[in-house]
Amino acid sequence: MFITAISTVAGCAQPSEKPKTTAQQYEFAPTPSWQDEFNTPGKPDPAKWSYDLGDHGWGNNELENYTEKIENAKVENGNLVITAIKEPSGKQQYSSARLVSKGKADFTYGKFEIRAKLPKGRGTWPAIWMLASGNSYGNKGWPDNGEIDIMEHVGFDQDRLHGNIHTKAFNHAIKTNKGNNVIVKGLSEDFHVYTCEWTPETVKILVDGNAYFTFQKEATYQWPEWPFDKPFHLILNVAVGGNWGGQKGVDDSIFPQKMEVDYVRVYPLVTK
Repeated sequence: MFITAISTVAGCAQPSEKPKTTAQQYEFAPTPSWQDEFNTPGKPDPAKWSYDLGDHGWGNNELENYTEKIENAKVENGNLVITAIKEPSGKQQYSSARLVSKGKADFTYGKFEIRAKLPKGRGTWPAIWMLASGNSYGNKGWPDNGEIDIMEHVGFDQDRLHGNIHTKAFNHAIKTNKGNNVIVKGLSEDFHVYTCEWTPETVKILVDGNAYFTFQKEATYQWPEWPFDKPFHLILNVAVGGNWGGQKGVDDSIFPQKMEVDYVRVYPLVTK
């Protein structure tokens, strides 16, 4: 990754005039540096994905047990399928999967593009998101080291899509969260493209090429506001219930529910 600033001086400038400087420009490579097209049937590629496992609620009072069973995460028909199932699993009454690229694909800046179709129904809480791969700042964990939510959806509010960031200074726990939401029809009936464009100065969230949230780094920001200068990894999961997803209960009649992912592609930041 190479980044350059471009400066230009106006012609015939007088000695008292300062050179004019253009804003820093960023763009992304036209081809991915890392990707998974999910074309090999069976369990997800172990060279690219690991599993977060557990039934402890994940800090959100979630109701699923995350497993590594093929019934909860498998590749079929050219898609990754993450399935939440109503069944006794660990200490919980639902099973699901949470795939992570940590340690296998960690990224600092880039364009992250994921084409997916979401589950449907009250109590589902799918997410495509990123966490820091290291513990560089503050409490060595969340939220100090940052979170980028490329896509979050709660089934009780079917047509609404959410994009957010979380940091020590800006997070929902202290009611300073930075984010936005947008109405998109057909989230569970059709595939849509969820994108994050991450540069040293902005985190932008898009759906189907349309930006609906941009978080800008201000000149005064330090790590509590902007920890987004270290490697992050991707996470794909379907939660059940929880503090947000379960706000209006869980409709057990809807299960099993699945999130289908057609591809994940990461385009690196390059010189403008």
